[in-house]
Amino acid sequence: MKKIYLLIVILGLFSCENDDYILLDKEIDQTSFSKAPSGPTGLDKQVLDQLEIISGGIGAAYFILPESNQYNSIPQDPLNPITPEKVALGKLLFHETATGGNPTTGSNLFTYSCASCHHAAAGFSSGLRQGIGEAGIGFGANGEGRTFDPNIAVSDSDIQPIKSPTVLNVAYQDIMLWNGQFGGSGTNLGTEANWTNIPENFIGFEGVEVQAIKGQGVHRLLIDDNFASTFGYQQMFDDAFPDSPVNERYTTTNAALAIAAYERTVLPNQSPWQEWLKGNYAALSNDEKKGAKAFFGDGKCYQCHTGPALNDKNFYAFGMGDFDNTSDAFVLANVNFEDVKKGRGGFTKVTSDNYKFKTPTLYNLTDNGIYGHGGTFTSIKEVIEYKIDGVPQNNEVPTANLAEQFGDIKLNKTEIDNLVSFIGNSLKDPNLSRYVPQSINSGNCFPNNDIASKIDLGCD
Repeated sequence: MKKIYLLIVILGLFSCENDDYILLDKEIDQTSFSKAPSGPTGLDKQVLDQLEIISGGIGAAYFILPESNQYNSIPQDPLNPITPEKVALGKLLFHETATGGNPTTGSNLFTYSCASCHHAAAGFSSGLRQGIGEAGIGFGANGEGRTFDPNIAVSDSDIQPIKSPTVLNVAYQDIMLWNGQFGGSGTNLGTEANWTNIPENFIGFEGVEVQAIKGQGVHRLLIDDNFASTFGYQQMFDDAFPDSPVNERYTTTNAALAIAAYERTVLPNQSPWQEWLKGNYAALSNDEKKGAKAFFGDGKCYQCHTGPALNDKNFYAFGMGDFDNTSDAFVLANVNFEDVKKGRGGFTKVTSDNYKFKTPTLYNLTDNGIYGHGGTFTSIKEVIEYKIDGVPQNNEVPTANLAEQFGDIKLNKTEIDNLVSFIGNSLKDPNLSRYVPQSINSGNCFPNNDIASKIDLGCD
């Protein structure tokens, strides 16, 4: 045992007039000093240990999202490198209601945009069970107030037969839509026989880019040279695509590449979970940490929800319900709804893929408040309890196709509540408005420009 010689200086210890210094030779055991703990402890360490195992030794870094301007760290399409100029253009085009230039009903001209069904107020989803583009009116507070225009036939509206997915974390998907049909590389290699109506897949674009191209036609948007010159976007196209010939510069494809570049930067990297991953262990409450422990443990959530976006690129059947032509959901007559209900199988035509849907990201779920591809759940707790109970809503789903986790999760009431707290609070980025422009070049209201929406949104 080492010795430490302690010098004690005592001034006037025995007498006010005595200035003697007293040296005491004392052997002290160093182990008697308490040391401050180094690094995370308790729940924090337990969760970090789980992350270490799940990530194959990488640890917390495996789950960290990059900053939105760290383009080299954001997954991107090799055919569409992210640049600041593309992102700036795409940010405006995504919200620009003047892109709504090809409506079925003339009175809806310039009243809708991409952001009508994917806006920041609802976590870049719609805020509704079923998003409405053309023929929708109103907005409410976070999109929940949008309804069908009673003066327009529902058959003339732009509605989809499945819940609008969020734009958050699309950079971490190489395929898009619930059935993954958009995307000509990676996950979709081998499905070429089903690309007849998706020629963009043959170019080799990834899903985000293909969806941005196809979506303009499907959702009745019109972006061309006339749009660019009329609404003051020519210079932005010039800056974003200087190598494109001028006669091919102001096009649907280039607009889509700009929109896709922007969408890839829309990352919930300011959520408490992301702060915790970076070492701020005070960012989560104890209940949220216990929820994280359940998420990456007995809850088995991590088996599908992993990586920075907390979603893999796979498809699973949990037997969730579909739109059912009730008062708050409508399926248009021209939709092949049987294929829609079959999810991945409706696209691949492979029986074992039937009723399987792409894993969604879990960030900012509470901003929307409607869950499942058919929007059949209204709370995170409801979804968790459904997966624990293991009783399908859709009795058409073959048992053999159901995910192995369905009904095979064991959590008590407290663990469920903690898990809800983690998903609902820790994964919520409170500042998504940073991805929304202050204004758009047309000067229109956005994300919607109909009269009712203008009132709701406070537009002049």
